[in-house]
Amino acid sequence: MHKNLLKLLFPSLCYGCNELLLNNEKIICSSCIHHLPYTHHHLLEQNDTLNKFYGIVDLEFAYSMLYFHKEGIVQNLIHQLKYKGKQEIGTFLGLNYAPSLQHLKEKYQIDEIIPVPLHPKRLKERNYNQVETFCISLSNELSIPYNNALLFRNEYSKTQTKKNKIERQTNSKNLFEVRNSTESNGKHFLLIDDVITTGATIEACTKALLKIPNAKVSVITLAYTQS
Repeated sequence: MHKNLLKLLFPSLCYGCNELLLNNEKIICSSCIHHLPYTHHHLLEQNDTLNKFYGIVDLEFAYSMLYFHKEGIVQNLIHQLKYKGKQEIGTFLGLNYAPSLQHLKEKYQIDEIIPVPLHPKRLKERNYNQVETFCISLSNELSIPYNNALLFRNEYSKTQTKKNKIERQTNSKNLFEVRNSTESNGKHFLLIDDVITTGATIEACTKALLKIPNAKVSVITLAYTQS
């Protein structure tokens, strides 16, 4: 009775389209799930995400889960996840994507999942890293350790959302460093970010990780922005 009253007073809405969720729906409605623009990058040796970094940094593989379009479902989901504290979206998407990635551990022998880090000041402002629940979900489902302490951001910068390609690249240069540890030598890191636009942040993080002796880096993002 009490639970039904709460649902009546505070109905659950889909994070993708803001419509009412049915009793058997959670986080995202069935219609939005059906219309999620999957990239299927995990089925392609060459794809948009990997090609973005061709000749720039050496990646073992790179996938994006979804295509990002302005005013679309994915933009709504990322906005809710990143700015509205809806961390359950990351968990949901991780659980949704993990079955497509079961080949990764054996084929590529990935040692650790690494999130693109926030500066401590930004983390304090937001209270969470928007990719953390996605990372943890993949870590649990794929049985790959999650390490959020290796890579760190050494400078605080304003949000890059409205910056162009050159501004993003300049802003991201030398922003990231790794904590020295011989235990990381020779490891294959799976770097996780939310959205690829210019690729500047991923590039900077990858260059930092590749300073570790004999390290390898691969990339997965929640979304890829189509130009």
